[in-house]
Amino acid sequence: MLLITGADGQLGTELKFLLPRALCADVTDLDITDEKKVLSFVKENKVDTIINCAAYTAVDKAEDEPEKCRAINVTGVMNLAKTGAKIIHVSTDYVFDGHGYKPYVETDATNPVSVYGRTKLDGEIVLQNLAQTCIIVRTAWLYSPYGMNFVKTMQRLGAEKEVLNVVADQVGTPTCAFDLACAIAGLLPNMTEGTKQLYHFSNEGVCSWYDFAREIMKLSGLKCRINPVPSQAYPTKAKRPFYSVLDKSKIKSSGIQVPHWQESLEKCLKKF
Repeated sequence: MLLITGADGQLGTELKFLLPRALCADVTDLDITDEKKVLSFVKENKVDTIINCAAYTAVDKAEDEPEKCRAINVTGVMNLAKTGAKIIHVSTDYVFDGHGYKPYVETDATNPVSVYGRTKLDGEIVLQNLAQTCIIVRTAWLYSPYGMNFVKTMQRLGAEKEVLNVVADQVGTPTCAFDLACAIAGLLPNMTEGTKQLYHFSNEGVCSWYDFAREIMKLSGLKCRINPVPSQAYPTKAKRPFYSVLDKSKIKSSGIQVPHWQESLEKCLKKF
């Protein structure tokens, strides 16, 4: 049996559509921070493979709730690993400090600069140490028609305001949750016993949040003007990596398709 944790989130929802036979659980069904409940749930449902989409992702709030963030992103992953199931786990570009100047490959040195980033990296390490079979997929700038995300926020504000200021000095690549779900589903056949792999996946191309916002307005038919501003104009509790473009060469060599972010954004907005 295949289990999807965090099944009500953006990625989990897309995976539910792609993998209708999977057992789906969100926090109300399974608290991954409770070791006994996790072990019992997996045993009772004869789960042999887990796609872990459960995560604490409130980046700024994590600075004030480090224990809660760690409980989900580290202890929760540890509990899943202890079940002995094969695991595909979703991680983040925030494991890097963003001081690079070229797309990050899987073997590049990590150096997270936030509580969220540190807990996600620690979750990776715990999984690789405890799981017999695991695949970690790092992603970035996730959006979908479900839940709260940057695209939905821009559409809402763009309909309300004539002008918006958006950060232009943080560079990365948006990721459509549907594309990531397809990539993860495509990796399932690679889960042979003893496999331990780390992949990067985001959509192709490079942009700033400012570029992303402009494209959202254009494709949404909104007349809101977007002004580029530096990060200093919007100070946040948690530091963000200024450059977090991910190199997808490794996952593409596995036969996974990686669409361009503009193409995927256009397709996704038609579902909104």
